[in-house]
Amino acid sequence: MSAPRVPLRVAVIDTDSGFIRVLSNRMDSAGWQYRTLASAVPAEELVAMKINAVLLDPDAVGEGGWEYLEKVCGLLPDLGVLVAANGATVSQRVRGLRMGADDWISKPCHPEEVIARIESVVRRRRRHSSEQESGPMVVGEIEIRPDQFQAFISGQSLDLTRREFELLQLLGQNEGRVLDREAIYQKVWGYAMAHGDRSVDVFIRKLRTKLEKRSPGYTYIHTHFGVGYRFAAESSMSTAEAVAEVGSDRATESAGAEAPGVPV
Repeated sequence: MSAPRVPLRVAVIDTDSGFIRVLSNRMDSAGWQYRTLASAVPAEELVAMKINAVLLDPDAVGEGGWEYLEKVCGLLPDLGVLVAANGATVSQRVRGLRMGADDWISKPCHPEEVIARIESVVRRRRRHSSEQESGPMVVGEIEIRPDQFQAFISGQSLDLTRREFELLQLLGQNEGRVLDREAIYQKVWGYAMAHGDRSVDVFIRKLRTKLEKRSPGYTYIHTHFGVGYRFAAESSMSTAEAVAEVGSDRATESAGAEAPGVPV
């Protein structure tokens, strides 16, 4: 027997009247509270709604659809963001997910699938929020603050994106352990990694660059070739081998990021 559904608060930004009508019927049946919006509203207004998730179609926003999506994705750490759109290409879907969207739904779609996907995203966000109840973590010169969804060095924010922070937090929680790419992807992105997907490598490269720029005395992210990554604060001048390893890692990840079909 499936568990009873928990009522959610959802905002739907879409102009597809047929889609909205059918989805509204299903949300009514589930006992959800929701608002349907025909155009973008200020991000602060979404925050004031105290919603669990927002489902949006970039076409309803207009020319600034992508910019708006990126802004919404960075609003709150526990806000689930889903995109439902017609005729999106693979590159568009990948772009949206890398901006921070939790899921992408291609129209036409069954309303029950939309409901299930919203529930799945909200569950992941709630699990993540419960993990944030732990105190700050300090590794080397980095202070990881789950309560602020940000990391700091010498009191200065690293200006991490949501996805970068989630990656750093996962690494920090597993300090000293080697995590394989598939496990990292499953934990941070929330679903199984597709064959050939280099998202983990790309985000590791971006995160490593930010960390080493602000804390050059340490090497934090160490690559274990063919396996994954280990997070530990080690003096960047400790051994010549460590320096050589970092250089090799960067070359490998840069090559992967610049390879055809790998968005950066």
